[in-house]
Amino acid sequence: MSAPRLLAAAALAVTALAAAGCPAFHAQPLPGEPPGGSYAELLDTHVHYRVTAAAPGAPERGVVVLVHGFGATMGEWETVVPALTAAGWRTVALDLRGHGWSSRPDGDYTLDGQARLVLALLDRLGVDRFALVGHSWGSAVSVDIATHAPDRVERLALYNGMFFAAQEPLVFAWSRVPGLGEIIFDVFYPERTDEKLAFAFFDPKPYVTEALVAGTEALLDRPGTSAAALATIRALDLEALEPTYRTLDRPVLLLWGREDEVTPLEWGERLVNRLPNARLVVFPRCGHLPMVEAAIPSTRELLDFLAGAKTTTSAAGVTP
Repeated sequence: MSAPRLLAAAALAVTALAAAGCPAFHAQPLPGEPPGGSYAELLDTHVHYRVTAAAPGAPERGVVVLVHGFGATMGEWETVVPALTAAGWRTVALDLRGHGWSSRPDGDYTLDGQARLVLALLDRLGVDRFALVGHSWGSAVSVDIATHAPDRVERLALYNGMFFAAQEPLVFAWSRVPGLGEIIFDVFYPERTDEKLAFAFFDPKPYVTEALVAGTEALLDRPGTSAAALATIRALDLEALEPTYRTLDRPVLLLWGREDEVTPLEWGERLVNRLPNARLVVFPRCGHLPMVEAAIPSTRELLDFLAGAKTTTSAAGVTP
């Protein structure tokens, strides 16, 4: 590139950054916070959570903790919670730091930081032992929780997880560049919501509704969301987590959509061969959200696993 063109490109980048500004955090409770929710002040974060008791008359099986994915909320488990509670499980779901109705402080967005937040909430609730269910980036948070508190975690069910540094999309690397990351998350992150949602599904038509798009856009508009999302990407260190997989001796169920383009199946196949006590179940005609797009078979697998169905070491199966 010639010197004049290089200078022009630099000027354009500076202009774009000035126009975008720097995404700002938001440490206080969010405006419009819904009444009747449960909140706790933990580790400088206003944490939104929900505890759902087991259904009356159901056998008391224990506690399941639900950990959502990047950019999502605990609402992604709304199809799973009724089945869990009907089977006798008490569920604890929360919006992680920077997500949902939890605050967006200028704080610790590492996997360790989110893991400590979950454990702090469970301590506050008096929950000692529990099963973990995680999705996407939340699966990495769940594994981190298990490394911090191995004696408290009974088993893990992980949906379409992000586990390897090589798995990260190129935009993550771009976002770590000072200045460029601010542009990406202030200008582009809230845009084209419908296309991003559709990318998560094998067949988006039944799921990507006007209501879902509007709700997601409202979530992205909440103060501090872009800053928290950028901080989460910049703090993500999957390479440091990878050595823990071979020593994770708890039973693990990996649930994966075969047509997932966000976290392709090859990464689940790689992970199941590193975990000492794991099984991979694959759902055909399903993308990044098996709990939605394959709700009945994936929830059946989850319930069987949580009830103590035997996990086959490094075995992969495909649901019929």
